[in-house]
Amino acid sequence: MRIHIVGLHAPNTPRLQALLGDDHQVEGLAGFPADGPPADVVVTNAVDATAAARLNCRLLQVPGAGTEQIAFAALPPECTVANVHGHEIPIAEFVTHAILEHALEPWRLPAVLDETSWPAVYAGRPLHHEAHGRTVTLVGYGHIGREVAQRARALGMHVVALTRRGGLKEADGVHESHPVRALFEVLPRTDVLVLCCPLDDATRGMIGREALAALPAHAMLVNVARAEVVDEAALHAALTEGRLARAVLDVWYQYPKPGEAALAPSRLGLHRLPNVRATPHVSAMTPGLLARRYAVIAENIQRLAAGKPLRYVVRPPH
Repeated sequence: MRIHIVGLHAPNTPRLQALLGDDHQVEGLAGFPADGPPADVVVTNAVDATAAARLNCRLLQVPGAGTEQIAFAALPPECTVANVHGHEIPIAEFVTHAILEHALEPWRLPAVLDETSWPAVYAGRPLHHEAHGRTVTLVGYGHIGREVAQRARALGMHVVALTRRGGLKEADGVHESHPVRALFEVLPRTDVLVLCCPLDDATRGMIGREALAALPAHAMLVNVARAEVVDEAALHAALTEGRLARAVLDVWYQYPKPGEAALAPSRLGLHRLPNVRATPHVSAMTPGLLARRYAVIAENIQRLAAGKPLRYVVRPPH
């Protein structure tokens, strides 16, 4: 089979080729070709309507969980779309670190403990806080939410999950479960708000001025979903006006295109605020992630070749 890895993930071509062996031909491409032989499988995380209409593949394999950059309506009806997970472990560790950093406040301590700083800091050692007993609210309870909940419970935190329908039990790893329409009932008692939901019409702008105002002033927001789940201007105002203590943002409102040398991640300068921990969409990026993801992608391609059911299908052919 012929497989094209297009765009951002093209550097992983050798990895996928090694997993598939010589029975399949894997080619990495910077962009969608205007002509040339079609591929049986296209691996990419972004397909606009123009490229989607030109696709002539049996499987569009998204090398991640998010599919909001796929122009589904323009895809040929015979094209199956599948995604893949494996990112939840490192993202949950990232969120756990953010929670602990917020509680421990290491920035209040001297950067270097030397003969000058030691006597003064010892005499006035500041109190820090504990994660234990705090409430963490998870908006979304898929692969990431479950892993975060497991670690938060190990810290002694109270875990609340908001999903479309609610109805989760303690056996699912939460202390409370509510439908997302109960957001404003939960926010006033939330210490850490973690966004780990998909971006769609229902979640875009869900966390706006009113939602941020409902959080306690000492609360922290952690966004590992998509930036647009949070209204950018409302978040900037809440942080600069002291109505929200801290935000850890690993997803952004602007992403550079290939060859673009200068671009701010936030139009409003969120990344420059002193109470924002700004990271460049790296919470999932570990060797373990790549190994897990490409093992599943290779398995899906082998299943396609053998006529077997595919894993993680988000749109079957029709």
